[in-house]
Amino acid sequence: MSSEPLLIERLPDRVVALLNRPERRNAIDQSMVDALHALCAELEAAPRTLILAGTHGVFASGADIAQLRDRRAADARLGINARAFIRVHDLPMPVIAAIDGYALGGGAELAYAADIRVATPDAKIGNPETGLGIIAAAGATWRLPEIVGHARASEMLLTGRILSGDEALAWGLVSSLHLPDELLAAAHGIADRIASNDPLATRHTKTALLTPMPDHPAIELELQADLFESPEKVRRMTEFLERKRK
Repeated sequence: MSSEPLLIERLPDRVVALLNRPERRNAIDQSMVDALHALCAELEAAPRTLILAGTHGVFASGADIAQLRDRRAADARLGINARAFIRVHDLPMPVIAAIDGYALGGGAELAYAADIRVATPDAKIGNPETGLGIIAAAGATWRLPEIVGHARASEMLLTGRILSGDEALAWGLVSSLHLPDELLAAAHGIADRIASNDPLATRHTKTALLTPMPDHPAIELELQADLFESPEKVRRMTEFLERKRK
């Protein structure tokens, strides 16, 4: 298998990126961060759905501790992982995280940056950072409360609790569970459903979902106004009406 930190498969309507540092359980190091930035630049220029998964039965065991140990205050202020995960989160088209095995620390925070998360029953998801003398500073403190609620996010982040796949499903952290050999197929199934819809409507829906509360409903009205002028809207609605007449 390639030694590249990301194994990338490019399809017309989606990209599959596998985190690939098996010797470190796919721990996120600077090379993987750089690869994520490069991939984001590609998907910002040519938007497609992104499926993120890991190799060898692991999503990502966390940030690379050997690198983290040597970082100092100036490195923290650079937000090395946080900025990469923000870029993933803000991609124009949906991001699907397919989680098997460990998704801990920075690995969990990368999964939180996705729009949709699916997992296996063997998944282990959580943030043990305080046990290592740091905080979860790459998205968990603001994304996790939105996903599972403040009380459950507080328990996870303050105690380091690791959720199983079943617990993650019960808490709403993931939307479905699948056997390991069916996980990627499930992610592709979601991508297929996304691909059957109008790409511009999908992009506008994601924009609305990511817009802060004070800007609603104004943002939806403007996005809808754009779509109401779209030939694709007329074509799809005409086809719907013709099918209904049959």
